[in-house]
Amino acid sequence: MILLALWLGFSSLTVYDGYSARVIAVGVKNASIPAVNSLAALQKERQLAMERLSRPDIDPAALIAQRARTDTAVGEMRANLGQLAEEAPSRIATRARDLDALLVQLPHQRARADAGNSSRAETFRFYNRLLDAGVNLFDTQSRVTPDLAVSQAALVATDVFRAADQMSQAASLGGAALVGGEFNTEDHLSFSALVGAYHSRMETAVPAAAPNTIELYRRLIASPDWQRLVGFENALVEHPPQRSGTFAVDEEEWRQSTNAVAEALVDIAIEQAKTTSDLGLENGTDRFVQVIAGSLAALLAVLVGIVLAARNARRLVDRTLVTRLAKLRDDTLRLASGRLPDIMSRLKRGEQIDVETELSPLEHGNDEIGQVAEAFNTAHHTAVAAAVRENQAKAGINKVFLGIAHRNQGLVHRQFKVLDELARGEEHPQRQDALLRLDHLATRARRNAENLIILAGEQPGRQWRKPVRLADVVGAAVAETELYDRIRIHPMPDVSLVGAPVGDVIHLLAELMDNATSFSSPRSEVQVYGSNERRGVLVRIEDEGLGMRPADRDDANVRLSTPPRFEDITLRGDPRLGLFVVAQLAARRGIKVVLQEAAENGTVATVLLPTEILATEPMFDTRTDFTRPAEWEEVEPRLPTPPRIRPDARNSEPGDGDSGRAGHSSERSRGNMAAFQRGTRAARRAEEPE
Repeated sequence: MILLALWLGFSSLTVYDGYSARVIAVGVKNASIPAVNSLAALQKERQLAMERLSRPDIDPAALIAQRARTDTAVGEMRANLGQLAEEAPSRIATRARDLDALLVQLPHQRARADAGNSSRAETFRFYNRLLDAGVNLFDTQSRVTPDLAVSQAALVATDVFRAADQMSQAASLGGAALVGGEFNTEDHLSFSALVGAYHSRMETAVPAAAPNTIELYRRLIASPDWQRLVGFENALVEHPPQRSGTFAVDEEEWRQSTNAVAEALVDIAIEQAKTTSDLGLENGTDRFVQVIAGSLAALLAVLVGIVLAARNARRLVDRTLVTRLAKLRDDTLRLASGRLPDIMSRLKRGEQIDVETELSPLEHGNDEIGQVAEAFNTAHHTAVAAAVRENQAKAGINKVFLGIAHRNQGLVHRQFKVLDELARGEEHPQRQDALLRLDHLATRARRNAENLIILAGEQPGRQWRKPVRLADVVGAAVAETELYDRIRIHPMPDVSLVGAPVGDVIHLLAELMDNATSFSSPRSEVQVYGSNERRGVLVRIEDEGLGMRPADRDDANVRLSTPPRFEDITLRGDPRLGLFVVAQLAARRGIKVVLQEAAENGTVATVLLPTEILATEPMFDTRTDFTRPAEWEEVEPRLPTPPRIRPDARNSEPGDGDSGRAGHSSERSRGNMAAFQRGTRAARRAEEPE
């Protein structure tokens, strides 16, 4: 390992140096050379823009055409700059991003110039900054290159292009002066300085250039275009600033000469850059290959040393020890991945597990390997014992739930008997109303007791043998809610539920209605709708509350779609157990419950009652009393009596509440009490144990 670490450290440095040199060379070839062409297009655009700003009545066709050519070249350059910024060293990447940021501003600068919002000086400075950023990129690439010969050649190429840009700046200033008919003092001084600077730079840089670059420069200075340009530049330098009258230079001849010389200088810079990039790529590739070869040779030597050391060490290791460790590994994996998960699954199914007989110990002697095996035995035994104790604790808690629930059921049953005794012959309106409210509270207490039974996994005691109409089931669920007078039931489909699931459906709907009234405005109503669907009957419970956050609603829907586990109820710390009860009942009867966002405000709970729990045909006359079907009075358990079901409950004046109930007529109270007595007397007898 030490040998590998030393080889890795040494190789990383040398390989990085070789790779870096090659990347820089490739970047110069792929990004810098196309960038020279783009910057040359920007130089021509700068010259035409300056002339246009000097005399706005000039035909803009030439400028527009040049902008199109510039955009094409700039698009290719920006693509190369993006790749260069990702692969090149940080200094080069920074220069590339600076250049790209100025290129992004180019369309905006053009628009300002066309609209007259940018002066000639501002436009000139922007193009100069843009081209300087390109030259700075070339200069940084030249200085970062680790190869000295390549770096010197690249610096020559940078100086040549800088001289070409200075010549282009002078051409822009001179062309603007010729078009405008006047040379101001500032532009004249800049023009004179730029002319002297680019001539001096070329004379200094070219002698150090490659032979083919020197040959191109000699051809340039011997050309007629160069000779004419030198004469034109001298004439403009000698022309005093701010002097009226015509210049000694023809505008069109100036443009032809400057364009020809500018293109030639750019060609010289490109030729030097190509020579530099070829040299850098060749040297970088050679260096990279040498580094890789040396690194591989070193790695081979290290590997040979490791193999020899491992062979000698292998002879010193007790082969029996290795075999025993492999057997211990296999036995442990077999126990952890096979037998232990099987035991946990059986515990979840409620089977009784004997820890001592289920886990056969791993026996691997008394030495250190045997001690490791014994440690695994202890860990496995502890895990299974803990799971068994947890399962026993769950069963004990379920028994506690059932005990509490059955005691509460007994108390509620006795309370119903007392209410029956008090209700017989009672005619006083206020006491009748109080008895109805007590009956409602007892009904809700019975539902709370049934919650414990349901969460313990047992079946509540209420059972129906005959089918019950859906409308009666929904009405019974309303009667079990606390704020029953805020629930409005719309017409329900004329279908019936088979007797066995009636109690569970009543309980499920009551929990959802209670939830809807609890989490909505006290002055709002909860609407209950029913409709026939292909897969059964759909009951919708819609409130007008603030609704739920999407994340909370999704979590609630997940909870409603699967039966709750013991740890879900005990570890969440959620005091709202209604959703767990609904999930348990829905799973038991194949009912699908989904919470959705309402069209405006609030939440909609949709309950799909499957066809399996629906009766094949209606079993009751639709004229039967909503609160107390006559056929239940003799054979079925007691359905809750909703005291809210009276014709005028929805039409009371604003402000009516509990105080308003106390003032209703004695005739109405006697009617309610009569319904209460008819519905409870025989039903109580049906609930009593035989």
